[in-house]
Amino acid sequence: MDNRRPPLVPAHRSLPEYVRHWAEHTPQRRAFTFVDHPAPHARGVHRTLTWRRLDLRVRAVAARLAEEAAPGARVALLCPQGPEYVTGFLAALTAGLVAVPLYPPGLPGHGDRLCAVVADADPEIILTSHQLLDEVRGFCAERTVRVIAVDEVPDSAADEARPAMPAEAAVAYLQYTSGSTRTPAGVEITHANVVANARQALAAYGAETDPVTCVGWLPLYHDMGLVLSVAAPVVRGLLSVLMDPVAFLHGPVRWLRLLAAHPRAVSAAPNFAYDFCATAVTDAQKAGLRLDGVAALINGSEPVRPGTADRFHAAFAAQGLPQGAHCPSYGLAEATVFVSAARPGEPLRRFALDRDALASGKALPARAGDPTAVLLAGCGAPAGQRVRIADPVSRAALSEGEVGEIWVQGPNVGRGYRGQDALTRRVFGVPLAEDACAREGRVAGEDGSGGWLRTGDLGAFLEGQLIVTGRLKDLIVVDGRNHYPQDVEATVQEAHPAVRRDRLAAFGVPGDSGERVVVVAEHARTALLADIDVPGLTRAVRAAVSARHGLRLAGVVLVPPGTVPRTSSGKVSRALTRERYLAGAYPTEAAG
Repeated sequence: MDNRRPPLVPAHRSLPEYVRHWAEHTPQRRAFTFVDHPAPHARGVHRTLTWRRLDLRVRAVAARLAEEAAPGARVALLCPQGPEYVTGFLAALTAGLVAVPLYPPGLPGHGDRLCAVVADADPEIILTSHQLLDEVRGFCAERTVRVIAVDEVPDSAADEARPAMPAEAAVAYLQYTSGSTRTPAGVEITHANVVANARQALAAYGAETDPVTCVGWLPLYHDMGLVLSVAAPVVRGLLSVLMDPVAFLHGPVRWLRLLAAHPRAVSAAPNFAYDFCATAVTDAQKAGLRLDGVAALINGSEPVRPGTADRFHAAFAAQGLPQGAHCPSYGLAEATVFVSAARPGEPLRRFALDRDALASGKALPARAGDPTAVLLAGCGAPAGQRVRIADPVSRAALSEGEVGEIWVQGPNVGRGYRGQDALTRRVFGVPLAEDACAREGRVAGEDGSGGWLRTGDLGAFLEGQLIVTGRLKDLIVVDGRNHYPQDVEATVQEAHPAVRRDRLAAFGVPGDSGERVVVVAEHARTALLADIDVPGLTRAVRAAVSARHGLRLAGVVLVPPGTVPRTSSGKVSRALTRERYLAGAYPTEAAG
């Protein structure tokens, strides 16, 4: 039996308690379905775990883990996206251990980061699948660590004594930051944090009371993938349908077919995925595709561009895609993930901002028809938490329309960074300035949270909407004016068709008379570098950036596809690109 509407959700303290609850009350309901694509044109092979089967596998693996490590030990997940990952993660939590969601050693371009994170986390156990057992053992050859294949643990292990349920204040897992602006750090997420954030997400996207299906291809080592595809469905007792990220990249229509196949589907993807679908899905693939049942499509890119939502909707309007399905959102690992979200069914909130005012820290409406206006989408209202805009230097709360650092406070904010006390004190539990607190009739930290989380992101509130304008550490300051790199990048990728979309980085470098601006951009996969008029491209890019931003670019470097480094979540790493540029890693002869 698999009725669409799950029973009322109880109030439990941890994900393992929810798994046990659904296994006892709805044992035959589908919990997780994994869709494999073994061949290029395969429509998908489905493997499903019911709540009873999931509970059995979780208890079996948890019992095995309890034999190998004491509560509080760290367990790294180097599993492929599939049943082993979900089972291993939930088993680690059930055993009272600290899960470390990671990825197999073979993920292209992320080998160095995986080595660094494993060294930092120092796990006692590594979980993987039997197919990757030899590869993972080879990766761990120089480490004293036990490697266990999740799918080789027999069901009979569940007959052993059940481990005690973890305390809600205990650390459930380490969510490593993507490394877009600094060396990755492990955020300590407690059991209470992840349950709170799952509930906040469910409420924000209309899934708290109405039945939905969570459909996803985001990797489970990523914060949004883990919460939306594992934590939220477990808390609500919903079906979660998963596919591998590589399967999406090889055939984006596969994701759309899963959305069409499940009523009231809720899913999330980065900005590039929506543009990718709009351009790569053919008319033949659209035939017979119905998207009118999609409930919410989350876009958590920073910032969210209205044009992306427009292109995606225009591409699939004939397939019935609802106008209000696109939900710009904002979040970060330090807050588990979700902070604010636009509600499903509401029109996309668009803000055309005056570029000069934005450069001076003010989010003011642009004049009607201003071609240089900065177009941004509102990321909705806070989801069950408090958000303030603060001056990053004085720590004073700012008024509506003033750009400052986004500060967050709520039950979803993590404990801090593992083993990095100094950094934790700078980022977590920070008080607002006394004068700002006095205006609210309170003292700093009196909410019981110990203060605020400094996100490092810049934004403003307008008409009740959170607008994200960029990263504080990425901000480029030239002649006293602020320039947002993603804004410059948007101009560059529109300046010439040979520039690959969302695969470029703008950043500041020191110069004799102040900061200079450099752009490193990949060329489109459809073009060969030898066939591109690089001087002409450089002139077009320089002219566009000068006209729109009043900036003179000190360098324009065109590089092959795959050259600009990305973080584990798929975002361009401007910090690493800048580091490589300064180290001379890019061909100087391609610089303008």
